[in-house]
Amino acid sequence: MAEKLEVLVDGGKATPGPPLGPVLGPLGVNVVQVVAAINEKTKAFLGMKVPVKLVIEKDRTFTVEVGTPPTTALIMKELGLEKGSGKPKTEKVGDLTLEQAKKIAKMKAEAVLGRDMKKAVKEIIGSCVSMGVTVEGKDPRAVQKEIDAGKHDKLLLG
Repeated sequence: MAEKLEVLVDGGKATPGPPLGPVLGPLGVNVVQVVAAINEKTKAFLGMKVPVKLVIEKDRTFTVEVGTPPTTALIMKELGLEKGSGKPKTEKVGDLTLEQAKKIAKMKAEAVLGRDMKKAVKEIIGSCVSMGVTVEGKDPRAVQKEIDAGKHDKLLLG
């Protein structure tokens, strides 16, 4: 039976030390190869914590499945923020463009509930509400209504 491990690593910067090394060592896999595979698959998420699932077979072969970071982490990276607002109703910390929201929706394609681009982008924009982030200079809920009304179809469906 295969061993399954789930770890949270720094995108593109996993090391043979903790948390990976001590867990992988007893399983008999080449820790350096596993770390190299993880870093290759997570390099797009540099500077973010990324969930990684490792499946290690009895013959010591392994597969690496990379999850996507939380939506809020992707928004913060896109906007260059350290953290969201402590007072999201009154204190705004950034402004996301619809183009950026679409980019994040594509990154999260397998994790979002919305099955088309409009719904996926609305889901990403929804995360902005609690973070104190505006979208196109407006309240995220207003932009969601504009998407429902078809105002941004050219960008989102193109």
